Amino acid sequence: MTAVTGENDVVTLCQELIRIDSTNAGDNRGPGEREAAEYVAAKLDEVGIEATILESDHKRANVIARIEGTNPGREGLILHGHLDVVPFRAEDWRHHPLSGEIADGCVWGRGAVDMKDMDAMILATVRKRLREGRRPERDVLLIFTADEEAGGSYGAQWLVDKHPHLFEGATEAIGEVGGFSVTLADDKRLYLIEAAEKGIAWMKLTATGRAGHGSMLNHENAITELSEALARLGRYEWPIRITPTVSSFFKEAFDIEIEAESAEAAVAKLGPLARMIGATLRNTTNPTMLESGYKANVIPQTATARVDGRFLPGQEEEFFQTVDELLGPNVTREFDYHDIAVETSFDGRLVKAMADALEHEDPGAKAVPYMLSGGTDLKAFSRLGIRGFGFAPLKLPADLDFSGMFHGVDERVPVDSLQFGVRVLDRFLDFS
Repeated sequence: MTAVTGENDVVTLCQELIRIDSTNAGDNRGPGEREAAEYVAAKLDEVGIEATILESDHKRANVIARIEGTNPGREGLILHGHLDVVPFRAEDWRHHPLSGEIADGCVWGRGAVDMKDMDAMILATVRKRLREGRRPERDVLLIFTADEEAGGSYGAQWLVDKHPHLFEGATEAIGEVGGFSVTLADDKRLYLIEAAEKGIAWMKLTATGRAGHGSMLNHENAITELSEALARLGRYEWPIRITPTVSSFFKEAFDIEIEAESAEAAVAKLGPLARMIGATLRNTTNPTMLESGYKANVIPQTATARVDGRFLPGQEEEFFQTVDELLGPNVTREFDYHDIAVETSFDGRLVKAMADALEHEDPGAKAVPYMLSGGTDLKAFSRLGIRGFGFAPLKLPADLDFSGMFHGVDERVPVDSLQFGVRVLDRFLDFS
């Protein structure tokens, strides 16, 4: 029988988690996370970690467990991941998205990078340490959540609102969308650590006009009113705002003092990073859905649209003021979902632990901060005063379009990247 190690355990864990269908379409009618939560709890129980499963609704399950550290005087650290994944069309994939198949050196499937890979890396790391009798110095709180892909109302947000006592003593956290490598033209590898996230404003827009016959004059057409407002919003050129994290990214990565006037030119030179970093220079408003009418010759009374808005840290007030000016007086907005922006400085013992752990496994590795244009469960945890980073360490092939894997077709993660992540997280727990 092959001995269980962190490096072979993580591959099996990732495959088995992917095979559990936990798709979340945002309507609370999917399979839920209960099966995945029970799987995680069982894997923790095998090494003597008692886990609690908390359901916020039928099958909407969260897992929480605490590993007591050797130094009770130190504040606790959260390792968190979410168990849900976005939907898929299996016919579009080369390997079935629930197969967890290994092909071309990768584990394939929905969640391979978002984020059952990190779930598996967390599990494999703590299982390895507990089998070897190595407890961390500080308490480690393990949290696996439901519903992150739809804003966390059944997951992180619910835990923070209903069970804040479970977070007692924890002051820092690491989670998804950070710690992955990007190879530059000179073969230099940067490891991007998420230190900030844009805020989220998913908005429903409504225009109300006068219903009537399609053959007659009508100057109160709701579709026309809404379309004009959407065009103003979608085409608006938001001004560049250099946040501390974006400034620090250019300084740490390229020794450049970035300014608004030169930011776009600097981003254009980033190659595969341009799409990710470019979205963090300014607020954005992208129309995504449009609905109205029921017959070609009937002018409807109302028209509705959805817009995905993202705002920079410190820019929320300006963002909504501008949105309302662009919409005009005849279009109303309401939130489908609204959440804060977060940002923390790139310094301190935890940052050094991440950088040192990466350097230990990849000499010459350069850890740099960046801002995520999306959002994670960290937004919810920050409401409890918890300082967090995106740190799911992966050393990636230079030609892998990693950012395209998120919610994309043929999502996959290299096997050796998973194994690298376990080694880094193990060192990180020693250093942190």
